Amino acid sequence: MAAAFSPRFHRLFALRRSPFALSSLALILLAGVLALPVLAVLASWLPWGQGDAQAGSILREMAATVLPGYVVTTLWLSVMVALGAAVVGTGAAAAVTLFDFPGRRTFEWLLLLPLAMPAYVTAYAYTDFLQFSGPLQVGLRNAFGLEGRLLPEVRSLGGAVWVFIFALYPYVYLLARTALGERAAQLMEAARLLGAPLPRRIRAVALPLARPAVAAGVALVLMETLADFGVASYFGIQTFTTGIYKAWLSMDNRLAAAQLATMLLVVVLALLHLEHRAQKRMRFAAGGVGRAGSSEAQPLVLRGGSRVLAWVVCVVPVLMGFVAPIVFMLRPLAADWSVLPWDRFVEWAWHSVRLGGITSAIAVALALVLAFAVRRRPDGVTRGVVQLASLGYAVPGAVIVVGLLLPVGWLQAAAPQWGIGALVTATAVGIVWAYLVRFCAVALQSVQSGYARIPASLDDSARMLGMGSVGLMARVHWPLLRRSTAAAALLVFVDVMKELPATMVLRPFNSDTLAVVAYQLARDERLGEAALPSLALVAVGLVPVILLSRTLRSKG
Repeated sequence: MAAAFSPRFHRLFALRRSPFALSSLALILLAGVLALPVLAVLASWLPWGQGDAQAGSILREMAATVLPGYVVTTLWLSVMVALGAAVVGTGAAAAVTLFDFPGRRTFEWLLLLPLAMPAYVTAYAYTDFLQFSGPLQVGLRNAFGLEGRLLPEVRSLGGAVWVFIFALYPYVYLLARTALGERAAQLMEAARLLGAPLPRRIRAVALPLARPAVAAGVALVLMETLADFGVASYFGIQTFTTGIYKAWLSMDNRLAAAQLATMLLVVVLALLHLEHRAQKRMRFAAGGVGRAGSSEAQPLVLRGGSRVLAWVVCVVPVLMGFVAPIVFMLRPLAADWSVLPWDRFVEWAWHSVRLGGITSAIAVALALVLAFAVRRRPDGVTRGVVQLASLGYAVPGAVIVVGLLLPVGWLQAAAPQWGIGALVTATAVGIVWAYLVRFCAVALQSVQSGYARIPASLDDSARMLGMGSVGLMARVHWPLLRRSTAAAALLVFVDVMKELPATMVLRPFNSDTLAVVAYQLARDERLGEAALPSLALVAVGLVPVILLSRTLRSKG
């Protein structure tokens, strides 16, 4: 009897398993498309014949000439930015969390404003105001009869460090503030009752609590610093990112550029691993301290000189990272509105909005598919596919560009009649593909956070009522995910608007965006005209910052 029914049973089992196999195959293909640029960069070390020999010779020549400079400059930049962002971000977080002074609630959200400023926009603003021919040095020379340069050169390694610190410290501030806000005030109150002075309470209680959060924030700061192209290129700093573009565009060797990109990718993945470990330590620390007495202790009230010091700690980052750059960019706008390219501005804004809208819609759709797959079948294969699709989040735009054009070039050489190269480089396909590789993980993280608030019992009830996958998504999940998907679309849209390196290389002909135009005008020393698209980018970036500050205040 068992032998008679065995073939029928196996056929029935195969038919029931085939939809799952097809869906798994579709997910793997989707993840492969999103991870292809990263995999192509890693594959550049495989033997490819004459091209590999040429790339090897170029790398050896670069190793003997410019590569040590790339390494040293990138290392110094990273170390100084990490230390500066850690000090500024942690100090601001400690001030608004552990102490009470007039204006503390206002500073809690003001300190987030530099998140709306792209680092390259901050660089343009400071250069316009502080350079040799800028209004500050000209005014000082005229007022005091001085000659020559009065201030250090803005376009230098020190200037880049200054820009990155005050543009990126909110990553450290946000995470450290969250960590300190959970139990730091209560534990510091307990230490005070035991007789510990304030410096010892900060050193022995607050700093150990904030250390994992600071480490995670510094890792994010370093990833943004290593991924930057606008500041390094505009200031003439020889970092790994600028070296990748030189190997690609100046030396005309994509394999050498890809191998340089691999070195940068290894460092970024190491930082991503450090950030994940720090986040786990943050969750462990938060879960271990408990919730007892959370409403008993209050922040320490400051008076006199301590209050002034707290104001300085909070005012300086906001002033240097947001207020001063905005004022510097508004100055040329107020001086002469007639020089501004208002007619072209509408065109640039439309290209930016169009690319941002297309990318955000596709990214949200892909994120819903991936998150729903994990929700329905949280097995190892599905989770691995989702992690593979999220790999591009931490990858710099320069690496994605190289990794995308590398396989396209190979395919174009193998089958020129297909026209793959023209499709990717002459239309919006290539640039949207690069955006999805870079920012799909942003949408996925937001959608998954929305799914975490939907109890699994709703899925069980829907299945008991005979509802299929499409009905479950449309009638149960989607109404509960609308806010999360809207937030995901907004975040992706803003990131696309500010993205510079991928847009510069992959944008279609005569399709300049606000970010590209701002960079080109600033590079041509037309900083007054660059202020208009730069301020537009800041205005767009303010939207998620305002929503974030409102969310944090509602939680508080």
